Amino acid sequence: MHASASPHARLTALGLVLPPAPKPAGVYKPCLVVGQHVYVSGHGPLRNDGTMISGRVGADLDTAAGKAAARQVGLAILSTLVAGLGSLDRVARVVKVLGLVNATPEFAEQPLVINGCSELFVEIWGPDHGVGVRSAVGAGSLPGNIAVEIEALFELA
Repeated sequence: MHASASPHARLTALGLVLPPAPKPAGVYKPCLVVGQHVYVSGHGPLRNDGTMISGRVGADLDTAAGKAAARQVGLAILSTLVAGLGSLDRVARVVKVLGLVNATPEFAEQPLVINGCSELFVEIWGPDHGVGVRSAVGAGSLPGNIAVEIEALFELA
């Protein structure tokens, strides 16, 4: 795949299947454009069949399974971007990612888990525009016992 391929072309070339864009489960917008940025609300690991990946990392899931859940969250975020913007090509770069890992108190590999989402974004926007600032935090619980929740901020093209 050519380095200058558009984000949409990269998504297609990778053969990625996006889950359905999630509907709000509360009083919020899935994404909101403000000026040259799009803010994406916290997303869970939504599978293509509409179910969520659940469980605590460090007990029910190991680090690799947590990382796969974070990648699935990234796919859900991409789906929301497509639904809200019409195309991933409207996104110039990743600005910030905040990842919450539903983890046991002794689990200490939150950054490795959130890499599942971050690595997906690098596949879509490349190493220069797919990496922004990031926080990876452990949470004692998450809504519906989901494994991972991630919110993100993107700059528009």
